[in-house]
Amino acid sequence: MTGKRSSITAPAGGTIFARMTQLATETGAVNLGQGFPDSDGPATVRDTAIEAINGGHNQYPPARGTGELLAAIARHQQRWYGIELDPASEILVTTGATEAIAASVLSLVSPGDEVVMFEPYYDSYAAMVERAGGVRRTVPLRFPDFAVDEAALEAAFSERTAVVLLNTPHNPTGKVFTREELAFIGELATRHDAIVMCDEVYEHLAFAPHEHVPMATLPGMAERTLTFGSGGKTFNTTGWKIGWVTGPADLVAVVNGAKQYVTFGTGTPLQLGIASGLEMSDHFFTGLREDMALRRDVLADGLRAAGFDIVLPQGGYFVLADAAPHGVTDAEQYALELPEAAGVVAVPASVFCDDAEASGMASVMRFAFCKKRSTIDEAVRRLVDTYGQRA
Repeated sequence: MTGKRSSITAPAGGTIFARMTQLATETGAVNLGQGFPDSDGPATVRDTAIEAINGGHNQYPPARGTGELLAAIARHQQRWYGIELDPASEILVTTGATEAIAASVLSLVSPGDEVVMFEPYYDSYAAMVERAGGVRRTVPLRFPDFAVDEAALEAAFSERTAVVLLNTPHNPTGKVFTREELAFIGELATRHDAIVMCDEVYEHLAFAPHEHVPMATLPGMAERTLTFGSGGKTFNTTGWKIGWVTGPADLVAVVNGAKQYVTFGTGTPLQLGIASGLEMSDHFFTGLREDMALRRDVLADGLRAAGFDIVLPQGGYFVLADAAPHGVTDAEQYALELPEAAGVVAVPASVFCDDAEASGMASVMRFAFCKKRSTIDEAVRRLVDTYGQRA
């Protein structure tokens, strides 16, 4: 029986990530499409989770999260950013940051409300805004400089603006928003009495000299900002799906009202593992950032050598590479051909846009560098073998 499908469900062929992963499997291509590491997280994190399982921590956790993880998140925010949070009321653990985003949008966006977003954007944003009955107002971050067009941003706001949905470091551009850019966004949000939802899952992956600035640290923004974090992105445990949302107690309570009827609680032993990770020394977090920057450089240099025009990302997991020098005008079609042609999978940046032409993304591909050096080296070798070495 074929029932009526909601407009927000994935098409029959699946999301772009599912299709590209399937192509990687079918062709034996190196998969630089999806943003997950191919190495395990820190031993401390894994061992703590194993000990928790063997120690009997296998039942439902408290709906808001285990006491250990809530306290660890609060200490993390104070340690890194000077943000003071009440673990009992201003933090909510979620099944990945994606659930944090979904529960926040579904509980705080009403039909007809407008949500201001930058494009390209993480695909879940648009899906959740649509599910909530909201209307997205997108402002392009145009390839290759990804500058914030202040006039266009201001024009996107109206009396119907309810939420600003922001991501820094940004997926997929790798842009790290500056303090000045965030202050301008915050000023507009305050003027229109809008809530800011700031996706900061790549917070520890802002590469020098760029610095991650949490929106909630700006004057007057803590009381109107929900911040999303991710244990998976920080500790290479994306399959664990441990995320969180922090912010004012009244807003977090509303978000919990949506979450509790979806998942109620999230893997108890995995929460304990992530809690141990958040207590790790500064050396771990510095090393994570420096190691990922080296991988970024290897992939970026390889893409340049293979004839792509690239923008060196300031943070995150991804390099955007323009395939126009290879005669590409349609990134989505090129993504389907690349696994067979070169033995490498990437994702078309156009799928993250409402208007790929306006954002300069029609021929741009997203390549992930959150992989082992051997994986990146093999992908580069295949691309250079296919396209030749650019002088």
